[in-house]
Amino acid sequence: MKRFQELFAALDSTNRTGGKQAALVEYFREAPPEDAAWAVFFLTGRKLRQSVTSTELRRLAAEEAGIPEWLFEECYDAVGDLAETVALALPPGPEDGPLPPLHVWVHERLLPLREMDENGRRAVLTQSWRELSPQGRFVWNKLITGGMRLGVSRQLVVRALAEVSGLAPGIIAHRLMGEWEPSAEFFRELLSPETASSVISQPYPFFLAHPLEGPPAELGEPGDWQAEWKWDGIRAQIVRRGGKAFIWSRGEELMTDRFPELTGAAQSLPDGCVLDGEILPWKDGHVLPFAVLQTRIGRKSLTRAVLQHAPVVFLAFDLLEMEGRDVRENPLRWRRRALEELLHEVEGDRITLSPVISFADWKELERIRATSRDRGVEGVMLKRLDSAYGVGRPRGDWWKWKIEPLSVDCVLMYAQRGHGRRASLYTDYTFGVWDGDRLVPFAKAYSGLTDEEIREVDAFVRRNTVERFGPVRAVRPELVFELAFEGIQRSTRHRSGVAVRFPRMARWRRDKRPAEADTLQTVLALLERTEAGR
Repeated sequence: MKRFQELFAALDSTNRTGGKQAALVEYFREAPPEDAAWAVFFLTGRKLRQSVTSTELRRLAAEEAGIPEWLFEECYDAVGDLAETVALALPPGPEDGPLPPLHVWVHERLLPLREMDENGRRAVLTQSWRELSPQGRFVWNKLITGGMRLGVSRQLVVRALAEVSGLAPGIIAHRLMGEWEPSAEFFRELLSPETASSVISQPYPFFLAHPLEGPPAELGEPGDWQAEWKWDGIRAQIVRRGGKAFIWSRGEELMTDRFPELTGAAQSLPDGCVLDGEILPWKDGHVLPFAVLQTRIGRKSLTRAVLQHAPVVFLAFDLLEMEGRDVRENPLRWRRRALEELLHEVEGDRITLSPVISFADWKELERIRATSRDRGVEGVMLKRLDSAYGVGRPRGDWWKWKIEPLSVDCVLMYAQRGHGRRASLYTDYTFGVWDGDRLVPFAKAYSGLTDEEIREVDAFVRRNTVERFGPVRAVRPELVFELAFEGIQRSTRHRSGVAVRFPRMARWRRDKRPAEADTLQTVLALLERTEAGR
């Protein structure tokens, strides 16, 4: 546990990618395998089932600190991070001393919390707080809350493990996919040159595209490229091995039970194949808005009515494994031809081929791309025909050429503090549009501004707060921002009656007064035009 605390402190103390990787390499070389396995688990973003609610944690921390709950809440509001607030509010702890190893701490303290009553959890939490230094408490609280945000990406962990093992990063990334238990045996196999995965459900790392930065003509000859539609659904892999079918999301979530119609259709796939594609809401040969798919995401029970309202298909656009062989190194033109032959034998229309766009030159493709929104897609994908299927987001072979986003000028209404390094700044904003002489909340956004602009808005929020709702601050309606977003649909859950996809701040409209911001009528007209195009 002490060694993991030191790693945590080293990662938190630098913004340099090289410095973070060096700290990870040092840790993985020296830590016992049973500890290193848990470190990989936490640092790659995996989480244990929540064992203590934030409400209970705040109450017990206030109790241990000997302060009223309202004062703890004020401290939490000022700090912004619960784990840090608890560590700061508690009485001074001991200096660093000997501690059990990380895997012992997890198995003997963290995991048992799930099955304990409140008195049991209080005993474990307070005992641990009293044994740990302030830094140790901070790490312990992070393990409880699952908030391991240290500016460490999964890819950085992969690179560090690759350096320690001498293996290619792609091999490490593949071994970390799917379901696995953090153990000494797993960590040794992760770094072993001879390891051959025996997990039949294991997917492959996803190959991701970069946004196209210039005109497509800069890519060279059009004949060297394959163009496809950029779908707005759930990126997924269908794994068919051992007589079973598994569906994995890009976020490594096993979704087999959530899409029973796709799981059933996958039974007609040949054994030993893996398809990459997109799960889409689909009816009568046309894609439906993503909001339709959202009506069944996260539901514990998929009733017949839900399945009828939100029917789905899997549009396959790549073949990663065939007859039990990894075929990712074969060029795209080969994989596409093999995929077409494979799907020709599949029964039904639940799993089908994503179409290729035929075009003679870049100007023609640009005209086709301009019809994207009418087709319910986000733009065009460009893939080099000679490209292998890579890992992560390497540059050069796959590009996404998205259409220009929709946008609306909105007024800042509410602000809330951010998380992690932004915990002391107001960075999460709610924007509104005019409905007559009143503002109606329209969308939330927290990205798009520079650090300097964020500090400027933060100062404005502090000077112009007119009302407080817990951590939320209502501000004077004076700042106007252009909000960009990818899609818009009707919503009964929002006061404005609409919901937008991926909103972000495109620019601060310092040239506009609040009265010049857009109206709800303008937004509804935009929605109607979008619906008419479909």
